[in-house]
Amino acid sequence: MSAEVVSLSPKGHGDSPSLDPILSLTAQSMNAVNAVILERMESEIPLIPALAGHLISGGGKRMRPMLTLAGAELVGYQGDHHHKLAAAVEFLHTATLLHDDVVDGSETRRGKEAANIIYGNPATVLVGDFLFSRAFELMVDSGSLRALKVLSDASVIIAQGEVDQLTAQRKIETSEERYLNIIGAKTAALFAAASRISAVIAGCDAEQEKALDDYGRNLGIAFQLVDDAIDYDSERAEMGKDQGDDFREGKMTLPVILAYARGDADERRFWQDAIAGFSNNDDDLVHAVKLIGKHNTVEATRERARHFAERACDSLSIFPDSSARRAMVEAARFAVARFY
Repeated sequence: MSAEVVSLSPKGHGDSPSLDPILSLTAQSMNAVNAVILERMESEIPLIPALAGHLISGGGKRMRPMLTLAGAELVGYQGDHHHKLAAAVEFLHTATLLHDDVVDGSETRRGKEAANIIYGNPATVLVGDFLFSRAFELMVDSGSLRALKVLSDASVIIAQGEVDQLTAQRKIETSEERYLNIIGAKTAALFAAASRISAVIAGCDAEQEKALDDYGRNLGIAFQLVDDAIDYDSERAEMGKDQGDDFREGKMTLPVILAYARGDADERRFWQDAIAGFSNNDDDLVHAVKLIGKHNTVEATRERARHFAERACDSLSIFPDSSARRAMVEAARFAVARFY
């Protein structure tokens, strides 16, 4: 099948990319997904819905379940199993966020006090486990063993990616290749699975499955690259977590990897001390942002994100033009252009 290249270039002067097309496309189905989420996070133990609801209702865009719903529209799926699978995707994502905040000692999430600060680490970890369990229950309810395999495989990869990130923490020698492998696992794997399962339950051929997997995987990498760039953007501190979190936690993200590689001897010594945890106060963060600005590594990171988003869009070229395909292309453009 011949493929056309889907351009990622701006649509016109002042025409900013938006999530509106994919939000409109999936609005009705998302109502059904939200109903499943509300039903399945209920428990006779009051702490469980209270803690889970604190994060689930905290203003996230639900990008990952939206990909499942948009993919279903793209391939013309006529059933309703995608609602439970999209809810499972959201539960998997929420569970990983709860666990991440405990591991990172985060104080805020999406501009609110993090669940671990309000409820404590033990409760946060256990409610994360509850949501993982609910996710697998929903996968089984969907009746698709292949969808269950796709999402369970992704869960393993995500966990491995989180462990890999933990072992790379405070290691200045972390390479760009290793960094991309980490975000490919901890972020992009769920984007890929969320997109692919629509083709699985619709009985699509292997080429269409791979195309949706490629779309989600490349979009996920682009999405994480932009998140990591925003953490060092001196003009954009609002992104759902405190600016400088990655710096204080000693995470080797791409803006730092590039700044370290491009820096002189004094700058490298600063980064060595900062990543090791010896120089990470507010003044050090200001200096880090200055160095990153000097070497333009936020824009370099965004440029790499544009590359992956372009690959995501190109993967959809095997599908005929439709409102669903256009909405998914627009979502990839938004992922790169956003500043929060």
